[in-house]
Amino acid sequence: MKTLPAGMQTHLDTGATTLAWCWRLTRTDSVVLGFTDHDRTLTFDGTDFEAEAGFSAAEIAGGTDLAVDAQDATGVLTSDRITETDILDGRWDNATVEIWRVNWSAVAQRLLMRVGTVGHLRRGRLAFTAEMRSLAAQLGQTVGRVYQQGCDARLGDTRCGVNTAAAAFAGSGTVTDVLRDRAFVASGLSGFASAWFALGELTWTLGANSGRLADVLLHDLSGGVVTLTLLDAPLRGVDVDDTFTVVAGCDKRFSTCGTKFANTARFRGFPTIPGQDALIRSVRPELPTQRRGK
Repeated sequence: MKTLPAGMQTHLDTGATTLAWCWRLTRTDSVVLGFTDHDRTLTFDGTDFEAEAGFSAAEIAGGTDLAVDAQDATGVLTSDRITETDILDGRWDNATVEIWRVNWSAVAQRLLMRVGTVGHLRRGRLAFTAEMRSLAAQLGQTVGRVYQQGCDARLGDTRCGVNTAAAAFAGSGTVTDVLRDRAFVASGLSGFASAWFALGELTWTLGANSGRLADVLLHDLSGGVVTLTLLDAPLRGVDVDDTFTVVAGCDKRFSTCGTKFANTARFRGFPTIPGQDALIRSVRPELPTQRRGK
């Protein structure tokens, strides 16, 4: 049961209300954005809720069980605060959403209706639709570790302990030729063996993608020419003279942890755990000894 703030119940009892919906979204990069369906900007708690921002919401579907309640919010891609590039870049993924019911004539009279996160995003030619999931969605997330053969640590984190800034594991390069939307020739990495950066992480330091991360799929060294292929094409095109830093890749196997990083003591997997083949393995009976005839 929600407790209404002072004056709001009186306002509701008049029968002629001045109410609006406000949405406050806090992205994972700490950027806070506010939107309202009112025709002018509202401000409270240090956030400006932009009016007519091309942002509207559907009805809330809820239940008394532990199912995930959901609400859809639709926005126009031409909004200068909700861009298609940011959506594709994942900046809205898992953003925290606060939904407020506000008396726009006296914003002190407001009520927090629900809190959730941005779930599935669907985009069209002119608009996008974001699913707003309730906090019950967190009950479906995996908590704790999973027993598996591969390492579950991220290369270079506190559990792994590898110094990814060391010269042996990190390099800096410059794009010298663009082959495809996600493949390019680079200088500055000829001192590393082929495939050293495969499955590694690349950070753009100069160019249209500056500050963004990318996963490296392939690293090839042939005749002194270094070619990198990314797992996904960057949102913005790669150009000659773009610069980046890249960290050695890790396939999470015990053998790689030892031969490439000399870090088996801190391997965070279970290499001797039985695999799926153990589930389908059957006992092979021995053939009975044939009796020799007399």
